[in-house]
Amino acid sequence: SHLLFPGCELTANTKSYTFQVDKEDDSDHILALSVVCLTDGAKDECNVVEVVGRNHENQEIAVPMANLKLSCQPLLSLDNFKLQPPVTFRLAAGSGPVHLTGWHQIVHREDASFEEDDDLSEEEEEEEELAPIMPAKK
Repeated sequence: SHLLFPGCELTANTKSYTFQVDKEDDSDHILALSVVCLTDGAKDECNVVEVVGRNHENQEIAVPMANLKLSCQPLLSLDNFKLQPPVTFRLAAGSGPVHLTGWHQIVHREDASFEEDDDLSEEEEEEEELAPIMPAKK
């Protein structure tokens, strides 16, 4: 199911926002970001937004995601950039306000176990076997 991610706003007073899900939840969660933009009150300065997450060795890493400036690039389409929570968005430079929006996708795991049908008779098993390939007649 898809839920609208109401977004977050990064400012000089609120420099970071963490999106996380309940650790007890066994569903798979994906946060897909669609737009990051400057909002009312933004100054004409560079506003650098970073994504802070963890790599395969569980070490924290920060990667610049957007560099917005009111006079040349006030908005950036992220084309549903997918992240796996928990993830933190941080205003690394500038004073904002910068708004991020997107979608939160929840994929419920199903405990469907694969069961083989052992009730086939010998005749049915023979019918399922492919006939041997015969050489072409000359």
